[in-house]
Parts: sequence; structure tokens; C-alpha cells
Amino acid sequence: MESKPALDSTLVQEFVGNAHGNLDRVKELLSQEPNLVNATWDWGGGDFETALGAAAHMGAKDIANYLLEHGARLDIFAAAMLGKLEIVKSALTAYPNAKDILGPHDIPLIIHAEKGGDDAKAVLEYLKSL
Repeated sequence: MESKPALDSTLVQEFVGNAHGNLDRVKELLSQEPNLVNATWDWGGGDFETALGAAAHMGAKDIANYLLEHGARLDIFAAAMLGKLEIVKSALTAYPNAKDILGPHDIPLIIHAEKGGDDAKAVLEYLKSL
């Protein structure tokens, strides 16, 4: 497999940063560089974050759905925020300790579900029951 050049780190940081709430800028940057969709920014100290991770802990469903529609890799944190109960249940059935894994910025899974609001109430109740 041929090696590709790394994405520009400034562009990755801007993309992930804007995924915390600026859908228009996310769309603009992704149209310029589609490979940003799964790019990861290193905030330091092992705190890695994708744009989907940023959207998930902010409760930015519009950004999360846009990224997923454009090839972002779904994870349990985004699934929890988006209210995808069956995905969360399946993951935690297979890996029960995953309920305690921290997401970007050390944000717990249950907080992601809280950020999902009404759409994630069932996920939140499920997580509280564990």
C-alpha cells in the first residue's frame, strides 16, 4: 500500500475545533479535504479527538449526522448522544467495561447521552441502570 502524506495539522485542528458547533465551517472544510472526516487532533496528554467526537460531547446532532453521512466512523460516544440504544446495548453487552471508558477530554459516556437530550433519553436511562 502506498503511503499518503499527512494532512496539514493546522487544518485538522481547525476541523476538529469547528466540529464543536460550527456546521457551516465543517461542511466547507470537508468539501475542501474529504479525508478530514476521520482525522484526529491530539490536544496533548493522550487526549485525541475526531470531529465526530467533538460533535458527540457537545450534543451537536446536526454535525454528527453530517459527518456520519460523509464516512465518519461511528463510535459508542456518538451512538449514545444520538440515542442509538441498540448500538449502545450491543457494544456494552459485548464489552461491559466500556461503560467506564472516557471519551475525548475525559468526558464519560453518560454525559454524551445527557447531551443527546430527548433523543437519547432511553440511552441515558439504560446507562443509569448499569
